[in-house]
Amino acid sequence: MKAIIVHQYGGPEVLKFEEDYPDPVAGPGEVLIRVAASSVDPIDCKRRAGKTRDFYPIKFPGLIGIDVAGTILTLGPGVEDFRVGEQVFAMAADAYAELCVVKAANLRTVLKGLDVVEAAALPLVTTTGNILISEGTAIKSGQTVLVSGAAGGVGRSAVFTAKQRGAVVIAGVLKRQMEETAGIGADQIIATDAQSAMDSLPPLDAVADAVGGKTAETLISKVKPGGVFASVLGAPQNAEKYPSVKVMPVFATPDVKILQYMAEAVRDGKLRIPISQKFPLSDAGAAHSAAERGAGGKILLVV
Repeated sequence: MKAIIVHQYGGPEVLKFEEDYPDPVAGPGEVLIRVAASSVDPIDCKRRAGKTRDFYPIKFPGLIGIDVAGTILTLGPGVEDFRVGEQVFAMAADAYAELCVVKAANLRTVLKGLDVVEAAALPLVTTTGNILISEGTAIKSGQTVLVSGAAGGVGRSAVFTAKQRGAVVIAGVLKRQMEETAGIGADQIIATDAQSAMDSLPPLDAVADAVGGKTAETLISKVKPGGVFASVLGAPQNAEKYPSVKVMPVFATPDVKILQYMAEAVRDGKLRIPISQKFPLSDAGAAHSAAERGAGGKILLVV
């Protein structure tokens, strides 16, 4: 099969398009998918660069890619809930390729009204954003949560999830993103790169962080004693200064109920995950370069 193969850690240039990589085979409880599209996620860029080698390494030569959408080609032994020819999407592994094996337990059928290519934008970011709120902050109705990085796919998904739980939601974005995020459903939007806006924040019950860095260090100081700072990027460097704040690291794992729920919201127009660019699979290096420059939306790799 054709695939993007990584032979060493490095920049986008290490993503090599090859045409004769061995085809994967579906085992028990798995399905083989002909991939329509994958997407570029920050974790893909970090894996390629070797930043996750201690806990999420690449076995060279190897593939990367988590999001996948496509059509089922074969069913492995014991798979009964799907059929050949069905369009599906999921969080998977090794998705930058023509073919991808996925556990049937992690699959969902692409909903009517969703494009199969654009469905590849949804699995990781929507699942992560939901878990960031539902498990990370565990925010309750009437409480106030600030979502940093609310312009991104994870942040938008977190804002939606928090509003569905009845929370008061403050969306934290950059000044240049204020206009584009006006319709994401938050009760208030603030610029996290405006000192006056950060200084005027009220005490928060929780922060759902998708940014990290200095912004996270500032935001943890705004959380009430007994409140929660949940982040997909780990604890802020100054977290020890705020022992009364519960720091919750969040790592997304496949959850088909969450994926179904979030995909329905996208289909129904309640949640929008912007797609900025589509690249052919062979241009994965260019796609990674665009993502690392800041694309302003999801980047898809179309097979």
